[in-house]
Amino acid sequence: MSEMTTSEGQDEAVSRFVERFAAELTEAGMQRMAARVFAALLTSETASMTSAELADRLQISPAAVSGAVRYLNQVGMVSRERDPGSRRDRYVLHNEVWYETLTRRDQILTRWEKVLRDGAEILGTDTAAGRRTAETAEFFEFLQKEMLSLLDRWRAHKAAQKDAP
Repeated sequence: MSEMTTSEGQDEAVSRFVERFAAELTEAGMQRMAARVFAALLTSETASMTSAELADRLQISPAAVSGAVRYLNQVGMVSRERDPGSRRDRYVLHNEVWYETLTRRDQILTRWEKVLRDGAEILGTDTAAGRRTAETAEFFEFLQKEMLSLLDRWRAHKAAQKDAP
């Protein structure tokens, strides 16, 4: 009986963590249901679940799962795989999901920087709006360089961990 209570207590603690982390992701701008699905996948032992498993775990409708997974797939955080010998889809969290997400974010920063430089040129650097826009472009250029360096250091850190005894 105490084993069941311990398991139930662990499940409840994991559910609270999923909701807490999902709330943080939502606060940062992610869609609420997508954040909950992402957190559920992150905390699953295999980093993958079916739609039915997600709906059951999160107590949401299959339609809510579908919309959340569609969003997560579009932003490259989750992929859809077919269960062997089945017609059921399994949703899988990408390996190194944060690294991949930040790498794609870097591409966005490049596009933003270009648009902002064009805007600064149009506004003219002799205007307050032009200077502000140019400074924003410089910020994104700086952020992009630092992000690339940071991601390289992360790769080196992970490689060193694998090689450590």
